[in-house]
Amino acid sequence: MAEKFHTELKTTKKETVAMALFGRGMLRDAVDALIRQDKELAATVVAKKDALHEMEVKLEEHCYQLIATGQPMAKDMRVIACTLKVINASMRIGRYGKVIANIVKDISDRPHIARLMSIPHMAELTMDMIDDAVKAYDTDSVALIADFSARDDTIDALRHSIFREGITYMMEDPKTITRCTYYILVARYLERCADHACKIAENVHYMQTGERIEIH
Repeated sequence: MAEKFHTELKTTKKETVAMALFGRGMLRDAVDALIRQDKELAATVVAKKDALHEMEVKLEEHCYQLIATGQPMAKDMRVIACTLKVINASMRIGRYGKVIANIVKDISDRPHIARLMSIPHMAELTMDMIDDAVKAYDTDSVALIADFSARDDTIDALRHSIFREGITYMMEDPKTITRCTYYILVARYLERCADHACKIAENVHYMQTGERIEIH
């Protein structure tokens, strides 16, 4: 019975990693579509939202079944709790990808302002945080998330920088208001995705050590 439980838990964890990478891929493609002003790529991101939702429902159900049938204790229960958090964070990251993809069709008719400001750089740092958080969950490695607080501070600083730069352009030329407003929103969405990476990291730390931390 215990062997069957741990096999199913291992499978659920593997499928959760696949979902996390799927949601991350949606965000990656959405940002690429924004940078390249590629409406077709953006449309493929939007079309993936149902598949992401199906993964969420299926994996949550697996977790609940494991709790009900396996009555897990200690580390096993923490793994399931962490898995549920990863599922939730992955869903939200994918949704932000969909929202960014929806923006592409509205601002692809004219060249970008200031090469999208710092959004491409901010996106890369956010992707790296998501990758490390998911890898930490997959490999049970807290070393990968040790510097997340500092990395999150960098993301926050970039969002504020993009906000200030966007406001400056809007004040100088009212024709840039719509485009710069979208840039500010995208920066906010990327910041939230980095926050979800931090939430995954917090739960990985709890899963491995039994101690709760908060990444500021």
